[in-house]
Amino acid sequence: MSSEEETSEFNEEHPMVPGGELDEETLEALEEALRDMASPVIAEIFVKESCYYCQETIKLLSYFREKSPSVNGKKLFDFVVYDKEKDVEKFKQYGISRTPTVTLVEGRIRYTGIPSGEEIRSLVETIIRISQNDSGLEESSKQTIKSINRKVYIEVIITPSCPYCPYAALLANMIAFESYKSGNKSVIADTVEAYENPDIADKYNVMSVPVIAINGEVAFVGLPYEVDFVEKVKELS
Repeated sequence: MSSEEETSEFNEEHPMVPGGELDEETLEALEEALRDMASPVIAEIFVKESCYYCQETIKLLSYFREKSPSVNGKKLFDFVVYDKEKDVEKFKQYGISRTPTVTLVEGRIRYTGIPSGEEIRSLVETIIRISQNDSGLEESSKQTIKSINRKVYIEVIITPSCPYCPYAALLANMIAFESYKSGNKSVIADTVEAYENPDIADKYNVMSVPVIAINGEVAFVGLPYEVDFVEKVKELS
């Protein structure tokens, strides 16, 4: 399929944003997937008071913690929660203004809005790859990413029901992870839930998802090939 075909319609009139509840079948699949974890991964959740999806995000990641493997009595997946009123410096450190936001690897990988629905798949696979210290990217992609030393901000605009969005988010996440591993730490990948952040969707005139913006410029509508994505990140950096 071409990238143009791999999109889902974005309809602002009928938002569907699932909460943090998971059914038994999904919980079993989550537990099975997380068995592939090899080392600890800690997420950070940025929340504020009177934020419904903040509590739902904590609930969702509590399932991840519960279903992750244990080593020496400690869960391989865990998280910490930061409050916008109490942890002002942490919000400033990462440049985070929206809640809920979930981050990994020192804020280089982000989910702005609850990572629910189809997006759970990208979060699970991202956690596993970080845990295994293996992005799964091609060697040529890794070498290109290592050469990027200017700041790059990737936004992947998604909806919870989009079947292609998790693959776009995972690619962005692994580009950021490879940059982090190389020591440059110059790439941030931010998966943005469109219904919770309609102003960002409007900014990029999102009609279908995923939409991928790099440094504020729309680079792809639909799911790109890895080589094209990496080259465009290099070009726009």
